Amino acid sequence: MNQKFARLWDTKNTNDEWWSSFVTSPLAIGANYVAVDVKWLTPDRITLLSFVVAIVSTIFIVQGGAVNFIIAAVLIHASHVLDCMDGQMARYRQTSSVLGSYIDRLTDQIQVTLWFGAVGYAAYLQSLDITPLILAFVGVCFYGLRGYAKYVAIHIEMSRDSGYLEKVAKATCQPAGAGPGFGFIANLRWFLAEQKKVLAFDEGVFIFMLSLALVLDILTPMLWVFAASQLFYGLQRSWQHGRQISRDQTLLVQK
Repeated sequence: MNQKFARLWDTKNTNDEWWSSFVTSPLAIGANYVAVDVKWLTPDRITLLSFVVAIVSTIFIVQGGAVNFIIAAVLIHASHVLDCMDGQMARYRQTSSVLGSYIDRLTDQIQVTLWFGAVGYAAYLQSLDITPLILAFVGVCFYGLRGYAKYVAIHIEMSRDSGYLEKVAKATCQPAGAGPGFGFIANLRWFLAEQKKVLAFDEGVFIFMLSLALVLDILTPMLWVFAASQLFYGLQRSWQHGRQISRDQTLLVQK
């Protein structure tokens, strides 16, 4: 196997989200095969380009119409491929930075808000019914709650145990178990195992949901799925983090 390609494959996040894992992330590796040797292309510039493409796709969604929706779906995928490329490039060049990671996550959150807000508006214009706007608002709010509850929990745990994140990383880190260096059966098993991630309804799933809804022009049904899934996971994750904090506090008192 080509050594450069093998090194690039090793930069792939082993805990990628559903659609990212077997579609956009491999596409990003292919694009990076050329991009990593272009010196003026930096991970931060690719992050910025991903964000700009996401904004342009939002404009096409708001404009409405079948052709604009298809263009937007293609641009959403392009934005996500670029979003995978920046981290892969940083790991390949060994130039990963805390600031770059922060900006990447921040733009991801903004993009989700823009995309679903735009879809809600486009669906409203089609039906003149306010329901899509409410669904988009509920979905974005509770998607934000998922992340907020996670980082509040991390802050609380870190204030009690400075090694908390290291312990979590060791517990969740798993070998890829698939890729160019593995056989067909190993890759098939990996692919089938990855499909359960679709139920997580996270950003990787959103890319597929948005694109399919735009191409088929089924915006409001998709928004119902988005709002319901984020309402469920926002409340569930908040409860889980609170329960874990309570358990950890009890264990500390017992010690």
